[in-house]
Amino acid sequence: MPDRSLSSKLFQAAKEVIPGGVNSPVRAFRNVDGDPFFVQRARGPRIWDVDGNELIDYVGTWGPAILGHAPSVVIDAVTQAAKEGVSFGIPNRHEVEMARTIRDYVPSVEKVRMVNSGTEATMSAIRLARGFTGRDKIVKFEGCYHGHVDSLLVAAGSGALTFGQPDSAGVPADFAKLTITIPFNRPEIVEQVFAEQGHEIAALILEPIPANAGLVFPKEGYLQLLRDLTAKHGTVLIFDEVMTGFRVAKGGVQELTGITPDLTAMGKVIGGGLPVGAFGGKAEIMDQLAPLGPVYQAGTLSGNPLALAAGLAQLKEMERLDGWNRLEEIGRAFEDAVRGTLRELGRDLVFHRVGSMFCLFFKEGAVDNVDDVKQSDFAAFRKFFWAALDRGVYFAPSQYEAGFLSLAHGEGEIAKTAEVACEALKIALA
Repeated sequence: MPDRSLSSKLFQAAKEVIPGGVNSPVRAFRNVDGDPFFVQRARGPRIWDVDGNELIDYVGTWGPAILGHAPSVVIDAVTQAAKEGVSFGIPNRHEVEMARTIRDYVPSVEKVRMVNSGTEATMSAIRLARGFTGRDKIVKFEGCYHGHVDSLLVAAGSGALTFGQPDSAGVPADFAKLTITIPFNRPEIVEQVFAEQGHEIAALILEPIPANAGLVFPKEGYLQLLRDLTAKHGTVLIFDEVMTGFRVAKGGVQELTGITPDLTAMGKVIGGGLPVGAFGGKAEIMDQLAPLGPVYQAGTLSGNPLALAAGLAQLKEMERLDGWNRLEEIGRAFEDAVRGTLRELGRDLVFHRVGSMFCLFFKEGAVDNVDDVKQSDFAAFRKFFWAALDRGVYFAPSQYEAGFLSLAHGEGEIAKTAEVACEALKIALA
């Protein structure tokens, strides 16, 4: 077993000054019944912890590292931007260039506003939808995570048409009453909700390919149904593409499917690894934002020049390298290796991949929503995670999280990963 003694000491120290020792819950490794390691540095497809252990990384800072860690084009862009000033609180040229780039890439976006996180993007999009429609209720789906916004931290009620219950302490019950939470991929339920309450619903928000419950695919025709229902009832359709945007395709899921929402929340890749978020969509809706309209939204660091310079450099490099097609090739090679390993072991576990995102579920049969994910063998997943980590491969420390490939993952990394995965699966499934 690798030495992680310095990571252990740092974690003990962190718990004295940071709640749970971490600044985002999944980093605590509680889903795998262990303590996290601490990173010293990262480059390409690899990270090194403070104890000197080298790992092939498939978390990729949860999505932004699409070129790999610390690509020179991004480092150079940040360095140059920093020389001109790290923050202004005044408009800068990077904001305009990024807005134009997003508009060119994302089919549904006519205007866009930059913010500082995915949570801020979804929160602002929902406020804008409520202001635009004059309605209060929203619909969300079980298993779709949109950040720690009060009205989105809501669990399902006891029935399809009952109001949800707060899913976190500190969320007022009255907030939850305005949120209707329903199962994903159940067309009959969403149809019933809109038949009975459509005239009261301001927005329907979803990850068009949910990636916070592993990686779940919408059934054929499901996204079109949501588009049709929201259009019929004057409800704003919001795609949360914070994870999938600029990742599964240049224009995100909406490019792959041809389904265009009214608003889109974005982040991760467009910041090149720095804090960033954005939301955009139809001009008639976006123009309801202050200073043009009555919906207030602001942010001191929004449009930060370092984050946008990094994101622009990353997107330009992706274009130069034909990055999205290359990522599909890498993803296909990775999938072939995983499925080959499963065949070798005689196991029919569910493996989902779209572009450079993937998830191996420790269950057999269909995975269509979070209830299916809950049927996974979590004990086997934990054994797999630690066996892989001890052999130099870092996968997401939760069955509910997707994995990420990058342009830096080459044949050598994939071959090594397949070898390690085979050994880890033998241990987990014994």
